[in-house]
Amino acid sequence: MDRAVFALAGTSLLEAAARAGIVLQTPCGGVGRCGKCRVLVTDGFANLADGLTGLEPWSDTETGACLACVARANGPMTVDIPETSLFESRQTILTDDTGVRGSLDPHVRPCRFELPPPSSRDTRSDVRRLRDALGPDTTLSAVRIRALPGALRGGAWQGTALLRGSTLMGLSAAATPPPAYGIALDIGTTTVVATLIDLSSGREAGVEANVNGQATLGDDVISRILRVRQNAADLTVLQTAVRDTVNGLIRTLVRKAGIAARDIVDVVAAGNTAMQQLFCGYDPSALGELPFVPVFERGHALPAAEIGLKTHPEAEVFVFPQIGGFVGGDTVAAMLATRLDRCTAPTLLVDIGTNGEIVLAANGKMLATSVAAGPAFEGARIAQGMRAAPGAIEKIVLNDDIRVNVIGNATPIGLCGSALVDAAAALLDHGMMDETGRLLLDDELPTDLPSALRSRMREADGHPCFVLADRDEHGPGAPAVLLRQKDIRELQLATAAVHAGIGILMRRLHVETGAIDRILLAGGFGNFIRRNHAQRIGLLPAVPSERVLFMGNAASLGAKLALLSVEERRYADRLRDRVEHVDLSLDPEFQNEFGAAMIFPEP
Repeated sequence: MDRAVFALAGTSLLEAAARAGIVLQTPCGGVGRCGKCRVLVTDGFANLADGLTGLEPWSDTETGACLACVARANGPMTVDIPETSLFESRQTILTDDTGVRGSLDPHVRPCRFELPPPSSRDTRSDVRRLRDALGPDTTLSAVRIRALPGALRGGAWQGTALLRGSTLMGLSAAATPPPAYGIALDIGTTTVVATLIDLSSGREAGVEANVNGQATLGDDVISRILRVRQNAADLTVLQTAVRDTVNGLIRTLVRKAGIAARDIVDVVAAGNTAMQQLFCGYDPSALGELPFVPVFERGHALPAAEIGLKTHPEAEVFVFPQIGGFVGGDTVAAMLATRLDRCTAPTLLVDIGTNGEIVLAANGKMLATSVAAGPAFEGARIAQGMRAAPGAIEKIVLNDDIRVNVIGNATPIGLCGSALVDAAAALLDHGMMDETGRLLLDDELPTDLPSALRSRMREADGHPCFVLADRDEHGPGAPAVLLRQKDIRELQLATAAVHAGIGILMRRLHVETGAIDRILLAGGFGNFIRRNHAQRIGLLPAVPSERVLFMGNAASLGAKLALLSVEERRYADRLRDRVEHVDLSLDPEFQNEFGAAMIFPEP
């Protein structure tokens, strides 16, 4: 898995790996204590962070071994990451760092058989003969029964049966079992991630992602629900859009893996409530009116062919259980991946995106809610906002002047959500923006503000703005990239929604900020923001940074676990039954919390 990433000098290797889409183990919170994120610098060299001691067991200048969390990039380098340091590979079959193991017991599995041929003393029917070998509950469709006589006799009464639970999906006379692969889907509002897994070994055979085809039909779930409410025919349009996205990912995965589409025999899908229902072709209209009722609650399966997926003709899709109107299967999948119900101290699970999901586990209970954060964190509704793609400013550092990190080391053309959070935190710390979110100009700015930063506070179209990249600053013809006052307001709305949701759950379970043991950040955006900057603007509670852990794509990880084990699917239903859904639209305190959270906190 070779990946390249550009990072500013001084960036931790842990952060650089995350930008490359590689999540490392950090059970200590990335403070150099556990030694789980050990990597090898094979070309170039890294500096260790200043002021840290006790690192000798984890660093070796001769071999290049070091901890990614405390090693800093210092020029071009090549880094090898041992598999034991990877978070997701460890979690494919293992659960979490408690050491509890899950079993490799997929819902679809090959089963080798050898049958005695019929004789004068053994006149059992073909169906009974096969059932006696595979199990008395084995179910055969009429299609399978028609093909059975020829298959058994043509294979000399031996072969491999492909079983989905107790249902026969196919017979093969080959000496080796036929390929059996599964797809784990994380269906997000903005993007879809598909992982191809070999069900016989649990090995990850490939992963692909793409923009959800529904994005052109509405940038958030509310707009897509509204389309169906206004025109029932748009349900088919929206389902087709996401189905085509998934089929495109499947085509790429099977081509790269050198297998056939029919070798995909099982699919697991996790997404928010609206995305899951649209994927299945279920009408989401009820999610657009109080009390936001979903179509289903517990996990269930439906034929992949019914959705239109290009897989084995008898493959099924398992869809994760849903907690409430806007707390869906992706949240349950993240709870499954993190074993949230086993946390012994107050723990927050937060997935920050267009629709932010929050779960608080404390005092033997679990509460879940969702907030309409809006698409600001995805770069939408920001004047020059964009998704995390080449040319997007994704990190900002203010000292005497500004330094920016641009995805792909390209000419900056816009900014993504992580840079938006960085910029707001930095402007607050430098006194260039007040706690109400107002950008300051001229004599309002601190007298000791460096002249280079002062010169970047300007006006555009009669409104204050901050220049992230001036025209021609990054090469001839490079455009100016501005952070406008309106952009700050969009960030405040998104931040206040998440902050208010967390606050209400904490109040209901009587949890003070200082009592929070861990904050688990899930989802793509959550793993790219700087923890201290998120706390500076009030997006996350102000706990010590080592208590904030990056969980990677926890929804995708939960889908993988459910793909590899029938018991994990049952576990997902049990989690859903244990958690209590909190509908913030019915909470009289939400508006007060939201209004108070519009003000940025004191440093």
